[in-house]
Amino acid sequence: MSEYQEFLGERDKIDYLIQEGYTIEKVSENLSGAFVLFSHPEKEKTTLHVKTANARKYFSNLLIQG
Repeated sequence: MSEYQEFLGERDKIDYLIQEGYTIEKVSENLSGAFVLFSHPEKEKTTLHVKTANARKYFSNLLIQG
């Protein structure tokens, strides 16, 4: 799979969680990517492993936009 295709998949997962009402609670970065903790007031927390640089920039922009 190309890196662009991987980015599209990660972006879609992020967008899906945001549309479902999840918010980004915590971000932990390391050499293998970022682990983004999403929380929802009525559902369980979920963690997404974001590997591509473009997807990391994407969720960073979402955080800044609020």
